[in-house]
Amino acid sequence: MSLRLDYQALSAQGMKALGALYGYVSGCGLEKPLVDLVYLRASQINGCVYCIDNHATDLLKAGQSAQKLLMMPSWREAEGWFTPREQVALAWTEAVTMIAESHVPEDVFTMARGEFDEKGLVDLTIAIGLINTYNRVAISFRKTPASVAKMGGGQ
Repeated sequence: MSLRLDYQALSAQGMKALGALYGYVSGCGLEKPLVDLVYLRASQINGCVYCIDNHATDLLKAGQSAQKLLMMPSWREAEGWFTPREQVALAWTEAVTMIAESHVPEDVFTMARGEFDEKGLVDLTIAIGLINTYNRVAISFRKTPASVAKMGGGQ
């Protein structure tokens, strides 16, 4: 995979603005492992190899088990692998990421409101919107995953 456009150089201010939003999410009070799971799940849904590689690596470095990450696509059936809070966050992530299909059903909203306070749910939704934006940029311009670049592949 080779980079179509160097979007970071071509829109440095835009990428800096996204970085500022990333900084906000990092400090908003949501647990980092939870946010990283959300980033990974949205990236899986969108098929963003760059972001999947990035967030799976972050989770592994933070001590998350590889087995748990392998269970992510079928988290609903992976009983015992995900906490109730993680399950709610993953359900919210899927509904928000696939908004054109789901329009975020009322039952998912009710479940999310039961687990997150109002600010937390808004911040979680901002995090999901952010990763969806990063996914769209990385996919559109074919950003090479860091692990591929380290192996000498890609650009």
